Formats: sequence, structure tokens, C-alpha cells
Amino acid sequence: MRKIFVLFFILSVFLCGSFANAQDGGKKATHQVIAYYFHGNFRCYTCHMMEQYSKESIQANFKDALSSGKLEFKVVNIEERGNEHFAQDYQLYTKSLILSLVKDGKEVKSKNLTKIWEYVRNKQRFFDYVSEEVNNFLKEAQ
Repeated sequence: MRKIFVLFFILSVFLCGSFANAQDGGKKATHQVIAYYFHGNFRCYTCHMMEQYSKESIQANFKDALSSGKLEFKVVNIEERGNEHFAQDYQLYTKSLILSLVKDGKEVKSKNLTKIWEYVRNKQRFFDYVSEEVNNFLKEAQ
């Protein structure tokens, strides 16, 4: 009797999973925006501030997108082993905030938010700029 119960339980778990996959066509949308803040080993006060402002802006304005996985914020040291390719991939020459639109596991668009350097002394303008750009990318991720 116990074996029958275990078998029934396993079968029901399998069928529930199959039903959920059938409802979404067996394929889930994998559109995502990744906001990368890139830095090197040497980090000045301004560089730390740009990272902090980027993180704060994204966390304050995109809580739902972050919690759903539609948006991700990553801090990357391009001087660490394995991260060197980012400098070439995005033509980085200094600390940068890059937005990457990923569809079905493949990057289809990216943008270097170069104005963070211009707005770093004005927190509200920095936040507005980052929020507007992230919002534009999220619209394309739908």
C-alpha cells in the first residue's frame, strides 16, 4: 500500500509539472534587463558614489522588476580573472553603467549610460537619468 501511495505521489507531481508547462506552451519568456556597474581595482570616492547611486536608483524605482527577475543589478570588477572580456565586449575605458537587454539567453542590445559622469554631482538628475534609461529597456523586454 505504501509503495502505491509513493508511486501515486510521484505521478501527481509529474503531471502537475507537465500541466503547468502545457499552459505556457512549455516555454517561458526569458527577456531580461541586466544593469552592470563595471569598475576596476582602483576606486575613488566618485566611483563608489556612482555605484551607490546606480544601485539606489534601480532598487527604489524597480522593486517589482527586480523581484520578478525581469531586471538584475550586477557589480563587476573587470580586473578580476574571468571578467576581462567585458572591457572588450562593451568597449569600456572607465567605470561604467551598462544596460543589457537579453532575450532568450542572448544579448540583443546594450547601452553605456555615459551621462552618469555628468550627473554624479546631482543625485536627482542621476536617478532620473538611470530610471528613464532602465524603463526604456524594460519596455523592450516585454
